[in-house]
Amino acid sequence: MAEPDRMTASPRSLCPVNLSLEVFGDRWTLLVLRDIVFAGKRHYRELLTCDEGISTNILADRLKLLVHRGLLTRSDDPGHKQKALYNLTERAITLVPVFVQIGVWGRRQLGADDELSRYAEVLEDGGPPLWESFMDDLREAHLGAAARHHPPGHGPSFELAVERARTGSRSTGGA
Repeated sequence: MAEPDRMTASPRSLCPVNLSLEVFGDRWTLLVLRDIVFAGKRHYRELLTCDEGISTNILADRLKLLVHRGLLTRSDDPGHKQKALYNLTERAITLVPVFVQIGVWGRRQLGADDELSRYAEVLEDGGPPLWESFMDDLREAHLGAAARHHPPGHGPSFELAVERARTGSRSTGGA
């Protein structure tokens, strides 16, 4: 029996956990979003280079699904008309706290690699003020400066916090 089309199928239930998992509950969707959020990947070919080895057909399917579900937009890259540029929507940007908690859980419970855990650790240490600052940086990069909730420099700097973690200083600092 064929699996229903995930883009048009009715939800199994209106439970919020079920509805969320129907959007990003497979093996690859959160990893694609992770690479856009944390690695700054915006093009199809960049997204193919994930450590987990996503196949071309799976990546194409997930990108279509994420656009359809309103987590990404797809546009022509102004610098290269043959490339598509993927941008996060506000809906996807609001997943940052979810990524933090999943990363923290994986770091604590599953023995994740220290280097690969750096962003989760920095965001955990910085707490909600750093999450909001990082989300504003994502808004500016993907939606434009007008989408920021706070002016640049308001709150702690995610980039500075990551750099301090790399050099051994644990403070997330302020702007």
